Amino acid sequence: MNFIELDTYLLSKKGASFDYPFDAKVRVYRVAGKMFALCVDELPLALNLKCDPLYALELRSLYHAIKAGYHMSKKHWNTVTLGADADDALVKELIEHSYSLVVAGLTKKQREAL
Repeated sequence: MNFIELDTYLLSKKGASFDYPFDAKVRVYRVAGKMFALCVDELPLALNLKCDPLYALELRSLYHAIKAGYHMSKKHWNTVTLGADADDALVKELIEHSYSLVVAGLTKKQREAL
């Protein structure tokens, strides 16, 4: 998956938007103002995704491409390096998981607005 494919998939999530709060290479994807993904636009592509803490540990033990979140809460975030042993299907599954966790944490009013 390249940056354009990744960006297209992330923005296909209902209510998704992006901004550059840190610098021109670090794109943050949000839903209702809450971050669900962060992508660094340089090779190799790296994507930070929110994750259930126990699932995060399991993924890190199974995949070389998945590490504790870089510059993020190591408990709740993973960094996935694209092009390694995590295939596109797994990356999409992890994006769904991250998005779902963030949406579940929104207020009822915010969820209804989506």
